[in-house]
Amino acid sequence: MTIVKNKVDAVIVGAGWTGAIMAKELTDAGLSVVVLERGPDRDTQPDFSYPRVVDELEGSVHRKYLQALSKETVTIRHGIADTAVPYRQMGSFKPGTGVGGAGSHWSGCHFRALPEDFKVRSNLEQRYGKKFIPSNMTVQDFPITYEDLEPHFDHFEYVCGTSGKAGVIDGKYIEGGNPFEGSRSRDYALGPNPNYLGAEWFYKAAKEMGYHPYPIPASNASAPYTNPYGCQMGPCNFCGFCSDYGCLNYSKASPNACIFPAIRGRENFELRTLAQVLKVNLTADNKKATGVTYLDAQGRETEQPADLVLLCAFSLFNVHMMLVSGIGTPYDPVTKTGTVGRNYSYQNLNRVVLFFDESVQANPFIGIGGGGATFDDLNGNRNDSAKSGYIGGGIIWARQPGAGPVRGIQTAPGVPNWGSAWKQGVKEAFRHSFYYEVQGSCMSYDDAYLDLDPTYKDAFGRPLLRMTFDWHDNEIKASQYLVEKATDMCKVLGPKAMKGDAKKDGAHYNVTQYQSTHTCGGAIMGSDPKTSALNRYLQSWDVSNVFAPGANAFPQNNGYNPTGMVGALAYWCATAIREQYLKNPGPLVHA
Repeated sequence: MTIVKNKVDAVIVGAGWTGAIMAKELTDAGLSVVVLERGPDRDTQPDFSYPRVVDELEGSVHRKYLQALSKETVTIRHGIADTAVPYRQMGSFKPGTGVGGAGSHWSGCHFRALPEDFKVRSNLEQRYGKKFIPSNMTVQDFPITYEDLEPHFDHFEYVCGTSGKAGVIDGKYIEGGNPFEGSRSRDYALGPNPNYLGAEWFYKAAKEMGYHPYPIPASNASAPYTNPYGCQMGPCNFCGFCSDYGCLNYSKASPNACIFPAIRGRENFELRTLAQVLKVNLTADNKKATGVTYLDAQGRETEQPADLVLLCAFSLFNVHMMLVSGIGTPYDPVTKTGTVGRNYSYQNLNRVVLFFDESVQANPFIGIGGGGATFDDLNGNRNDSAKSGYIGGGIIWARQPGAGPVRGIQTAPGVPNWGSAWKQGVKEAFRHSFYYEVQGSCMSYDDAYLDLDPTYKDAFGRPLLRMTFDWHDNEIKASQYLVEKATDMCKVLGPKAMKGDAKKDGAHYNVTQYQSTHTCGGAIMGSDPKTSALNRYLQSWDVSNVFAPGANAFPQNNGYNPTGMVGALAYWCATAIREQYLKNPGPLVHA
């Protein structure tokens, strides 16, 4: 028999960044809120704290902080005619689990999107004409602007204690920052982190090439800090264990450190962990959600009635929840109709590794997840697509998140992968090498989408989410172009050897290799319900009391990491609920 809980004002699925933000904002508004998290409860103490030693095998091989793929995963294929197979071992991307979600094991890179990133299609059409965009490329404008989100970008940065250097404040350029960024209302919460050797040399090389380097905005605290919620952070000690790990030092921003301490004791807030949500419950006409059904920690089927349902899981699983619950019309790649699953995109990531002699002490075991340097001279409108041969943009950056014997041993070209020669190669390279990465945008296409797999089911009897995705010529050209620019820049530094990994013509997406956790799209926001699943406030066009903030809302992916945008969109969504929806529940935008 199903257990039925007392009705609450809002139920939130997932306890990552978006779930924490929505819980804080809605409890501030006086609503009763229940957060359901499929993984265990986690906090700095005791899960990440001293004197426990960080274990690379535990975090980077056994994947303690990532979801169990044996219970819930995705199937993946390159094309519509292919058979998808399950993603059984963490490789290309790393969805989190437990309180904090991917926000506890992220690196800390915290960018704002550029103003032009919000108007990709209209910007391209204005610059090059409507025929310039390939017919199979389904890029769309966001239904909001940079100016709409600026206050929310700002607030999220101050919640996270983001360390950086503003480039434009109130329209005025600030020396040392990014001259191409959108104008901001004030500087970052903290100043930039110190540079490691590779970042210092990055400035030298970039300036010699005529670029405009600036510090990577990093939610890794450069100094002691107390955020607007009263949560305290300490300065980063460059331990090298950001990516794949929770922070031992209260230095890396996370939902665990920056939001949950402010709401855990509230009477109108309840967090239930080990709660696997199965579906959103709908009325008979599928027009309104009545709550969710989940399995509790004892495996008992439980119903949580609620007036509002907020899907705040990892982006892929927000889409999965909408599909298995019957919210909206699934996308059909043949007829090009339907919206849920449409416009899936990823991130274009490659690197160039530089090797030096023993006089150069790079010390790659020292690391900070988001610290380093980058530039935007090849991003946004600085990329002339007619000349470069691809649509989009990207950045080249110097970032050293920390290398260890399990995660990060580089060897020079020609060194074998095993044996005594490999050992000698490791000895020669480990302390005397570093890398620069190129990260590019990923456009959306009519044959890249998410739907329900017809063959495979998860541990709970539901069809798995199926991903259909492969690299297109545009993204392969972008990879080659950016890696070539990075290689040219690196020659200035005089390394004894270099190697790059630009995508080759005809390359296919390789799910076994980590590339980024920046999966985007599938339940996108837009101004037309025929081509978007969510309206401008992240509200379902079809079920007005369901909201789905997250990277799933991106119509395509820009050249930056998505977390800054994800947080800003969550605050934008929460503001709309508080100031508009609660006064008059129903659609906030009428088609």
